[in-house]
Amino acid sequence: MARRLEPLTLANLGELPAPCRACVFWELDPVAARTANRTGDSELEKEAWLSQLLLDWGSAGFLLYVDEQPAGYVIYGPAANLPRIQAFPTAPVSPDAVVLATGRILPRYLGMGFGKLLVQAVAKDVLKRGFRAVEAFGDSRWDGPGCVWPTDFLHAVGFGVVREHPRNPRLRMDLRSTVTWRSEMEAAVERVWGVIRPEAPAPRPVTVREVKEPQRLEHAPG
Repeated sequence: MARRLEPLTLANLGELPAPCRACVFWELDPVAARTANRTGDSELEKEAWLSQLLLDWGSAGFLLYVDEQPAGYVIYGPAANLPRIQAFPTAPVSPDAVVLATGRILPRYLGMGFGKLLVQAVAKDVLKRGFRAVEAFGDSRWDGPGCVWPTDFLHAVGFGVVREHPRNPRLRMDLRSTVTWRSEMEAAVERVWGVIRPEAPAPRPVTVREVKEPQRLEHAPG
C-alpha cells in the first residue's frame, strides 16, 4: 500500500472529498459562510481563501494519497486566517500556536492510522516554522463526519485540554515537550515524504586524474 503526502494547493484542491471541497466553515465567519452557501459561491470563496493564505503564510494543508487515490486531508493555519475560531466559546487560541482546523479520512481508509499520520505531518511543519504548539477545537458530542475534530481523536494523538467546555473544548499539543512523540512523528512522516521527495545523492568525490583531464571527464558516461 503506497502512501504519499502532498501540500494542499489550488491545483489539488479539487481532490478534497465532495462535501469538503465547497465547505467554508473555517474559512469565513458564520454570517459570510451562510451567505456564500446561499448564493452558491462557497467553492470560489474557498479558492480565494487558500490562494491568499498560500501567499501570506505558505502551505496550510496536506493531501494523503494511498495507491495514487486521495485518502484524506488536513487543513491548518494561523488563527488570524481562520475566522470561524471567534465563534467558539473556548476561543481565542494561544499566540504561540497554529490551529489544526479540520480534516477527514475517507471511510475505506479508517482504522489504518492515517489520521495520526496527517497530524504528525502538521506538527513537523509547525515546528519548522518556529511555533511551540498546535491547538484544536474538539467536538465532545461527535456522531459522524463534520468540520470539527472528535475530542476523543485529539486526545488519542497527543492533545490535552487547556480550556474545558461540554461541547467544544480547546486542546493543545506542546511540540517541544513531547520528545518521544516527536521522534516517532519525524520517522513516520519522513517515510511518507520520501515517496515524493527522495534525498539527493551525495556528490561523487572528484579524483586527481579527473581534475587533470577535464576533457575526458566531459565525455564519460553519466
